[in-house]
Amino acid sequence: MRKPLIGISPLYDEHKESYWMLPGYMKAIEEAGGIPLMLPLTNDSSVLEQLITTIDGLLFTGGHDIHPALYGQQPVEECGTVITERDEMEKRLFQLAHAVDLPMFGICRGIQLFNALLGGTLYQDIPTQYETRLNHQQRPPYHQPCHEVMIERRSSLYRLLGTSMLNVNSYHHQAIHELAPGCQVMARASDGVVEAIEHPAYRFLKAVQWHPEFSHETDEASKALFRSFVEAAQQ
Repeated sequence: MRKPLIGISPLYDEHKESYWMLPGYMKAIEEAGGIPLMLPLTNDSSVLEQLITTIDGLLFTGGHDIHPALYGQQPVEECGTVITERDEMEKRLFQLAHAVDLPMFGICRGIQLFNALLGGTLYQDIPTQYETRLNHQQRPPYHQPCHEVMIERRSSLYRLLGTSMLNVNSYHHQAIHELAPGCQVMARASDGVVEAIEHPAYRFLKAVQWHPEFSHETDEASKALFRSFVEAAQQ
């Protein structure tokens, strides 16, 4: 049986001017039955259009903050570094994939990108814009969970995992503020921060705020998330 080809958005190091990739993203896709492919950082329309006709699914990785212009705001002082070229590339990729209902899975920055591009907004900095005592920026090791999330019983995540509570890792300082139209919350942290979303009108358009790429080797829920994505890309 042909394995689905999964395009993975590249990570970028602005200090070294280099593209790179965490092995967990690629290994998790491989273990789930797919073939991972790190994409180039480009805004060449012809290249992006060809990629969409070549790959079977898109994984949007974590990384730098998204420019607030994508959701109609000006940056606050606490907003982190943005990589405009990556924002523009991922916006175009998302639009192209969205138009043909290509399966898409977002992680950390990915959930924020999905929400922004679909019409929602973000908290640019949780510590200064959202009152909470929960730790959303843990220190290594990142594969260990640091807080719980409560899973909505009507969500596909509940159907996949069969539980209403999950222990997850966490490393982010931004989060969903206003949920995008059409999206549904799959999970929240105990402080109310949105931790997972889906758009039920599409074949597979789901995202999580935590990092299953760090925990996929030992955590069954992380394995199940990647399997469900790769299976959708195989259909």
